Amino acid sequence: MDNPVDGEKTVSTRSVEIGVALLIFALGAIEMWDSWRLGAGWASDGPQSGYFPFRIGAILCGSSLIILFRAFRDEQAAAKNFVPKSQFRQVMHVLLPSLFYVFLIWAIGIYVASILYIGAFMRIIGRYGWGMVCAVPICVMAVLFMMFEVWFLVPLPKGPIEELFGY
Repeated sequence: MDNPVDGEKTVSTRSVEIGVALLIFALGAIEMWDSWRLGAGWASDGPQSGYFPFRIGAILCGSSLIILFRAFRDEQAAAKNFVPKSQFRQVMHVLLPSLFYVFLIWAIGIYVASILYIGAFMRIIGRYGWGMVCAVPICVMAVLFMMFEVWFLVPLPKGPIEELFGY
């Protein structure tokens, strides 16, 4: 099962483990740096605001170094295929639209972007008819709008369409 079908090789397990370890290390280092900036020591009245986050960042950095060390030592991981192309393609069918959705939230607000996102997934992946594709996302976002904006009074990112309605 570890041996991919010819032409199905994408990236080795070792490469993915190294990449993830470096990403975790970078996140831990950023956490440590910012915590140090806030104060990561012990003050006369107890721990400063960055005391515990600094230690969590240190744990992340240490864990990532262990992952990195093990990844370089594991010779089998260098030969193992992390994911076949067919499965990688399926992941990209979800990841790329999700990244576009995040951009749309910034550009046009969360409500319209979510209607488009839910509707696109229903139509393309779920193969629902246009009636369902138009009704379900609008109803879902209407309920979420009422819940967040009206009942909980939690404003979510708005776009030009919501501004037309005075929200």
